[in-house]
Amino acid sequence: MTIRLLTAACCAALLSACSGNGDAAPAAQSGGATSADAAGVPGQPFVIEEVAQFAQPWAMTFLPDGRLLVTEKQGALKLMQADGEAHEISGVPEVAYGGHGGLGDVVLHPRFARNRWVYLSYAEPGEGDTRGAAVARARLDLDDSGGGTLSDLEVLWRQVPKVSGRGHYGHRLAFGPDGDLWISSGDRQKFDPAQDMDSNLGKVIRLNADGSVPDDNPFADQGEVAAQVWSLGHRNILGMVFDGQGRLWAHEMGPAGGDELNLIERGDNYGYPIVSNGDHYDGREIPDHDTAPEFNAPEITWTEVISPAGFIIYSGDRFTDWRGDGLAGGLSGQALVRVEFDGDQAREVERYDMEQRIREVEQGPDGDIWVLEDEREGSGGRLLRLSPPA
Repeated sequence: MTIRLLTAACCAALLSACSGNGDAAPAAQSGGATSADAAGVPGQPFVIEEVAQFAQPWAMTFLPDGRLLVTEKQGALKLMQADGEAHEISGVPEVAYGGHGGLGDVVLHPRFARNRWVYLSYAEPGEGDTRGAAVARARLDLDDSGGGTLSDLEVLWRQVPKVSGRGHYGHRLAFGPDGDLWISSGDRQKFDPAQDMDSNLGKVIRLNADGSVPDDNPFADQGEVAAQVWSLGHRNILGMVFDGQGRLWAHEMGPAGGDELNLIERGDNYGYPIVSNGDHYDGREIPDHDTAPEFNAPEITWTEVISPAGFIIYSGDRFTDWRGDGLAGGLSGQALVRVEFDGDQAREVERYDMEQRIREVEQGPDGDIWVLEDEREGSGGRLLRLSPPA
């Protein structure tokens, strides 16, 4: 299905509200758009506005006043104003750019309006030809010119150990209902560390907001990096979100087949690389989940894969039929995927063809859906706003 896109500024909406794997990236193109009617798409339950373009965008989050923070993988943090213009925030830490690596997620502290803490994930260089994900927090200080700076930057967490390669950092961030900081730590394409409690690769991590380890984590008595771990046996989680009942849901990329949506439960082992509903890329088989019931099996398996990235559970008033449903982006799937929950069960109910790789999904302050496309050949990734038809 062809999606027609008309450029439109997001002025009124924002004011009223208050990767690809390649290394080459064009300069960001953002703002200055002329308002136009959004394009309706036959058969889709939304109309689409192109708001801006960014160079290899990875994540975004809204400030309380409706302005938008966007990360670009090469290491830039942008603040998009109500007129669509994007200005750079200085003070971002050095990133190890390349492959899946660079600047990653951005989230606000639950009490951001009071403390101005912003949390960033990124790939950082190590000794020799090694890298690893890191998470830092800093205070966001805005200026009168539309930009700002990060101050008091402090690294709270690092992947252990740093390893060679440029893949599977994971490093999605989420705050839980109790104010805990949750981090997805990818397996870095090293397989076995996902089962090794001397490493925090291939795990879901739970920390206090200041980076300290909660005393009630399931492996706290083991000390060291094991104390950080909430669950293990993961491959590469690129979307985490809490539902209205405080349950944590996460989707992750499988190998050749077997993308997963999992309900993340305390101390559980999700089996990778011992079991998976996919196989290794070189054709070697991996036993399916049903052969090893001691491991927590996924609520949804996608084969063919969708390569899920970005995840929200919708809570707004603009798409009332979607309230309580999950919305995940699809990279290889080039789609927006809607998931329906029933307690601790989940199923895909609809898939909306976007004809581009979808990297990130967020809910806007007024209840519209915002998505970031992955980098496209020859141009930046577009920021799109999805609204109900008039």
